[in-house]
Amino acid sequence: MASRDKASNQLEDFKAQVKEKNRLTTSTGCPIDNKLATMTAGARGPVLLQDFVFTDEMAHFGRERIPERVVHAKGAGAFGYFETTNDISKYCKAAPFESIGKKTPVAVRFSTVGGESGSADTARDPRGFAVKFYSEDGNWDLVGNNTPIFFIRDPIFFPSFIHTQKRNPVTHLKDPDMFWDFITLRPESTHQVSFLFSDRGTPDGYRHMNGYGSHTFKLRNKEGEYVFCKFHFKCDQGIKNLNRHRAGELSAGDPDYAIRDLYNAIATNNFPSWSLHIQVMTQEQADKHRDNPFDLTKVWSQKEYPLIPVGKMVLNLNPKNYFAEVEQIAFSPAHMIPGVEPSPDKMLQGRLFSYSDTHRHRLGTNYLQIPVNCPFAARTRSYQRDGPQCVTDNQGGAPNYFPNSFSGPVDSKDYQQCPFEVSGVAQRYETGDDDNYSQPGIFWRDVLSEADREATVDNMASHIKDAADYLQKRAIDQWGKCDPEWGRRLEAKIAEYKTQATAQANL
Repeated sequence: MASRDKASNQLEDFKAQVKEKNRLTTSTGCPIDNKLATMTAGARGPVLLQDFVFTDEMAHFGRERIPERVVHAKGAGAFGYFETTNDISKYCKAAPFESIGKKTPVAVRFSTVGGESGSADTARDPRGFAVKFYSEDGNWDLVGNNTPIFFIRDPIFFPSFIHTQKRNPVTHLKDPDMFWDFITLRPESTHQVSFLFSDRGTPDGYRHMNGYGSHTFKLRNKEGEYVFCKFHFKCDQGIKNLNRHRAGELSAGDPDYAIRDLYNAIATNNFPSWSLHIQVMTQEQADKHRDNPFDLTKVWSQKEYPLIPVGKMVLNLNPKNYFAEVEQIAFSPAHMIPGVEPSPDKMLQGRLFSYSDTHRHRLGTNYLQIPVNCPFAARTRSYQRDGPQCVTDNQGGAPNYFPNSFSGPVDSKDYQQCPFEVSGVAQRYETGDDDNYSQPGIFWRDVLSEADREATVDNMASHIKDAADYLQKRAIDQWGKCDPEWGRRLEAKIAEYKTQATAQANL
């Protein structure tokens, strides 16, 4: 047993900690005399309805699976702390950043995006990177990915986009036609797809990737001044990726590779960490920016808006129980605290509603009373009451209406959000024709090495070769607009795969 890793030895470790066996009970706490047989009328007779030991077990068993997340279904979680190392009070008054050396407890969930709960950790897919800060002003969720951009810039497309990443409703198979049809009809996806099909699309576990808030947020200081902001978690372990061949081997041999790697690292005191940085942009700079600074498909130049160090996040504690602390943890971009506010980012605005709404469906109206979601560093005082699975004192005898004359909680102008002007004609603005190719072209020429470019083209071609010919032609044209060489090399690589397939068929 000593030669096995910590994850494989978990049950042996638990056994060693138990000094005296606990009494077996039903869910009501009643001791059980015999768990090896149902109660029947005679040795060969039918099971009796009065056998509560059996019905208690089966009724719970039939309900022990909650709906899996529509996206980010499979993931790993861990706990730790965030420590502020640099003063950013001139930008932000948020509690976790209020003084150098301050530590705030955090919970983090890493995940794949498109696959089901049982899918492989090493699939080509963005990785979710969600951080929950348990601050004294309430919980703040910074819910992003391992890329600073996303596929779409308008939330109206999100359900359709995710459907193309899931399964064909007729065949129940992943469908390259669905994927490439949407991608080539919505060219704003070009930038993120370029990241996805580089080797960055298959990180080597969760410990060797960056995390990003991705959206543009608004930070406010104690004087009421604000800036726009992007959050960057830089991996202290160094970036490591898997090529598609190694990723495929791990998908077959160890589909839980990333979960296992994270668990074992923390269990052996090899605590992973990330350094948090921000980029900031003033309102004046945003007004004059050549691109829409609230466009989730684009990055801000770090030459123009350099990274500002903030602090370090360390994960030093594994979950005690996966279901309780990882499957039930619920993140939402709408969970903000004073000092952090939304920006006009359309995708962020859409997520402010959809995430909390999804949690109420998955976990129930009172999902924030689940211990891992509870804002334990701050006491909740509101006028919300009742609902299924309320497990607190339901705020006791406090009044449940506002305003009132009976000492109920009161609001305070101290926490007023930053006022902002809104103008313009209310209508649906189609953004598909915005500049979709300049930044992917920079990514190709200035970010990727020649080896990276070759791998990206091969990764793309190996996937799109199974799509319809006209979709392949659309993709070649699309990436040729990013850089003509990219289009030529993609076309040549697809042709190479077709030649190989023809030769194989003629054997």
